[in-house]
Amino acid sequence: MTAPQIYISFPGTAREALSFYADVFDGELSLHSYEDFGRSDGPSDAVAHGVLSGLVALAGSDAAEGEKSVQMEGLMLSLLGAAKPDVLHTWFDRLSEGGRVVDPLGPKPWGATDGQVIDRHGLHWLIGYEPEPETGR
Repeated sequence: MTAPQIYISFPGTAREALSFYADVFDGELSLHSYEDFGRSDGPSDAVAHGVLSGLVALAGSDAAEGEKSVQMEGLMLSLLGAAKPDVLHTWFDRLSEGGRVVDPLGPKPWGATDGQVIDRHGLHWLIGYEPEPETGR
């Protein structure tokens, strides 16, 4: 069984947003325009379909005329334990650029390290990890 794929409808910012995420997560990005797909319900250079492949995978497009774009309420994209701690800290810092830190990435009373950030494109991320297990002496 495969996991759900996140597919985001952007308000005309798909190229910028997906390029940003490709840079943050060091993934491979494939973009196709409305013109590529023969669509006439938006600007010819708008993104009809984009896919970010890599450790973090996302897909999305520019919302067509009359379609709604993403609004994050009551939802977070969780990257808990998705990579080594130093990578998660880098991702958090990069997502914070131009965004808003909701809860700084740091140790929590229950022993884990996590934090929340809303990035410049409005996506709400939960990033964190459990402490490394101690090895026997």
